[in-house]
Amino acid sequence: MPVPVPQQRSVPAAETSHGGLTLLVIEDDPAGTTITVPELSAAAGTRVRIRTARNLTEAARLLTDDVDCILLDLALPLTGGGAGPGTPTADAGTSGTGTGTGTVDSGSLPEPVSERAGELAALTHVLGIAPQHAVLALTAQDDTELAAEAVRVGAQDYLFRGELDARVLSRAIRYAVERKRADTAQHQLTESRLRAQENARLERGLLPTPLLDGSGLSFAARYRPGRSRALLGGDFYDVVRTPDGTVHAMIGDVCGHGPDEAALGVELRIAWRALTLAGLCGDELLSTLQQVLEHERQSEEIFATLCTVDIASDGRRAGLCLAGHPAPLLARHGMPARLLPYQDGGPALGLLPRARWPRRQVELGGAWSLMMYTDGLIEGRVGTGGSERLGQDGMVAMVNSRLEQGLAGEELLEAAVAEVRELNGGELTDDVAVLLLGRDPERIRRWGGSAPRSHPASVDRPPSPPARAAGAQRPPL
Repeated sequence: MPVPVPQQRSVPAAETSHGGLTLLVIEDDPAGTTITVPELSAAAGTRVRIRTARNLTEAARLLTDDVDCILLDLALPLTGGGAGPGTPTADAGTSGTGTGTGTVDSGSLPEPVSERAGELAALTHVLGIAPQHAVLALTAQDDTELAAEAVRVGAQDYLFRGELDARVLSRAIRYAVERKRADTAQHQLTESRLRAQENARLERGLLPTPLLDGSGLSFAARYRPGRSRALLGGDFYDVVRTPDGTVHAMIGDVCGHGPDEAALGVELRIAWRALTLAGLCGDELLSTLQQVLEHERQSEEIFATLCTVDIASDGRRAGLCLAGHPAPLLARHGMPARLLPYQDGGPALGLLPRARWPRRQVELGGAWSLMMYTDGLIEGRVGTGGSERLGQDGMVAMVNSRLEQGLAGEELLEAAVAEVRELNGGELTDDVAVLLLGRDPERIRRWGGSAPRSHPASVDRPPSPPARAAGAQRPPL
């Protein structure tokens, strides 16, 4: 019994751009139809355009982007019209307005998915050349099993020849189109989620793991990228201990907040670690790091600020180098925190080709904490209307207030970042990185000469408060 649709008619390109639905019917005997275009349009509630193809070769030429749905007769032979009993030829490059399909080779079709895969060869081929189109399978009424198998293979729905009329067909077309859209949206959403998970694993793997074993120093860090749904920003930091017992710490900030800046920050951090482990320090290290920046940056306007500290093996003194970066905050046990001197700092990396970065000696004392941070922590808005910035003085006052409350370590960092965000009246738009290094002789003795293993920085997760010794005075940072 022939498919009840009118014979093929040409559709001008302009007609397909004014709404309505376009149906491509693939059936080898379209004669004797019973449904007219006006009947189908009336049942669908909109204008319906119909194209018919007698074989897969002709279907490939008629399959354009404006086709909304394909009605395929499952009884259609896989061979093309006039091509004989072999494989059909569908060379869109030599005729019509094809979709780029070439010779159809039955040997290139997917592996059979069931015992009736041969009966679904035409459907498999159509799904291959029209992956973005909705497909309806047409079959005999007594072949429900084949119809269900067609849906399992990839068709959106199936229809029986004996029950086909304008109302049923119009409803099936709309259902198939909407189901295909939903399936496509779900597939894109799944791909997006998988891509986001992969990116998150990649970014998480690029976060530093401090190398402090055997140093006797404590470590805590807080990292908060300014970009939404990101784990990495333009801020970067690292801490390593070299074989001579010196602990080297670094924190930096690439200007900008996008993925390019985040990638450059990772490159600079890894380069700093490699150069440090190779024995470079101070001005020699920063000069080499500037060369890395100049080679890797996207434009000559990109620069990076940096603060490096090298702490002697006895933990009582350190060397400080500043490259356009805010000075660290030092708190000795039982004393208010204060900013380290910053008058002898050098320019940011990437600004001056032959810049120098002097190293300043700093006395730390027996028990201390050193807080290194990026400008995202001090540039948040405060006050009525948010007209003022927190600034370094405001940050020092805020930290000392938290010290008076007995906070320390990651608990202090979490409280500080939360207060800065609250004073700003919402999320900070700039990246924020803060790290704490501390030395506590009593703690070192309790751990037999070394501190417990350090952990990577927390990223947007509330950390667990560290334990504090009973009866102690105001703890260091």
